[in-house]
Amino acid sequence: MSYQLSAVVADVELLREQTADLDHAVLAALRQDFALLPVTPQLVQELTGGLPNYATDEPRAERPFRLVLSPPLAEVLARWSRSGPVAYLEAEFAGGLGHQSAVVWLGGEVSWGPRYDAALDRPRTEWPINTALARLGAEPGAWIDPFAELGLHLERDTDGWLAHGRRGLSADYWDDLAEEWELRQSDPQQQPHGPGPVGDWGIA
Repeated sequence: MSYQLSAVVADVELLREQTADLDHAVLAALRQDFALLPVTPQLVQELTGGLPNYATDEPRAERPFRLVLSPPLAEVLARWSRSGPVAYLEAEFAGGLGHQSAVVWLGGEVSWGPRYDAALDRPRTEWPINTALARLGAEPGAWIDPFAELGLHLERDTDGWLAHGRRGLSADYWDDLAEEWELRQSDPQQQPHGPGPVGDWGIA
């Protein structure tokens, strides 16, 4: 399966406050009181007054993001970070190949990154997105890394995150479905309303 991510992640209350008056901001719930803001062309235009630019070649260390973080867009995210750390995250994977990139702002300026990695041959804690999430304050838990702990594996593209946010789903939505499905399987008196959850949630 493929995976694509272009999103801002920060404390849920910070993002609610900063996006309250935006027409194209959709917040999707993550665990540990974080939220994910999918970055769409419409959102970029609303934030900056101009259309977004995208790199025509593949991201690399010198230019880690497919979305060009123009000065107006970077200034918006830097301004938001005066209320707490804010991260912009990108990832693209298909057939086990891809890359991830991240940058973090705090106090109105870049505090870490940007970082790019296509090999992902370091310990998981050093991968760009995991490092950025840790700098946001993500705490270790039962899941394998901060990426999974916060629930960034739950949707696989921007459309999925937009639907997640618009439906008001929790980060434990799929876990709740799995528990309901298992309960129904163990109780022959109950008939399932639909198929159980399927798919590989892990991202290599």
